Amino acid sequence: MPTAFRVAMALCISTLFAGLGANAQSLPKEAAVRTEIFPIPSLTLSDQQFLSGDAAAGKPVTVAGEFRVAQGNGKLPVVVLMHGSSGVGATTEAWVHEFNAMGISTFVIDGFTGRGLTVVGPNQALLGRLNLIVDIYRSLDILAKHPRVDPDRIVLMGFSRGGQAALYASLDRFNKLWNKSGVQFAAYIPFYPDCSTTYQTDTEIAARPIRIFHGTPDDYNPVKSCKAFVERLKEAKRDVVLTEYPDSAHGFDSGLLGVNTVTVSTGAQTARNCHIKEGDGGVLMNADTQAPFTYKDVCIELDPHVGGNPTTAAESRKAVVDFLQALFKLG
Repeated sequence: MPTAFRVAMALCISTLFAGLGANAQSLPKEAAVRTEIFPIPSLTLSDQQFLSGDAAAGKPVTVAGEFRVAQGNGKLPVVVLMHGSSGVGATTEAWVHEFNAMGISTFVIDGFTGRGLTVVGPNQALLGRLNLIVDIYRSLDILAKHPRVDPDRIVLMGFSRGGQAALYASLDRFNKLWNKSGVQFAAYIPFYPDCSTTYQTDTEIAARPIRIFHGTPDDYNPVKSCKAFVERLKEAKRDVVLTEYPDSAHGFDSGLLGVNTVTVSTGAQTARNCHIKEGDGGVLMNADTQAPFTYKDVCIELDPHVGGNPTTAAESRKAVVDFLQALFKLG
């Protein structure tokens, strides 16, 4: 190869890589430098099977997770995000961009598609109330081994049904039964979870902070049941804080996308007037009827409201950002 040609090629290659470096440096701060899609081996279980630790009875299933590596070097903190009854939606993307801009990687779990589901709001019986916790722990196992993840700085955040999963994933008993990762989440951030179920030993939780965000008029998952649970946790000297926003319906953080209207979620089931407790053998009982709970119980109602509030969405975003900056010791 002629010397002049080799020199020209070397110049072209060096220019190309210089251009790539410039582009990398000019990436918007919320842009991830890499996206990885992970299959997550999990199980589909009834609530009784989950509560009794009966893994052998579960149906093997593969769900998925999207891991976005934030800009930065070395092992980075991560927020795991668990969706609600409508699956992964646009509001999740708003949170992902916020965290990636902070230098925090994100792992978004899709617990529905691999199970052949899209939504469960109109028929919550399609999936046991506790299945998403198994998906969460299996995701933690993947992340704990990833070379770009700091296993001591992984936080769990969830919304509605996923908020319920994020809240109860903190239980010591559930961690012992199902979390085989060898690590624990650094904190739990449930948004508008359903707290209507009382589980055995449910005040024995991981020694990690829990920060719950809820709306006062929420008629999908009313805040009153969460207040009662939080009081029990505080009596047990747990690190838990409930932040309550007025004029904020279920899904108020869709205000991050500019949504400022509240509508009826037609046909959606809500357990807002149910009192559920764990009975013997891991059976969930209707505390009012003393019969096993089902979504055909008279306490199940329809047509709750959902909608965004840009003001309180911004307030909750700031609260979460401030909390994570302190927890992760970000500059």
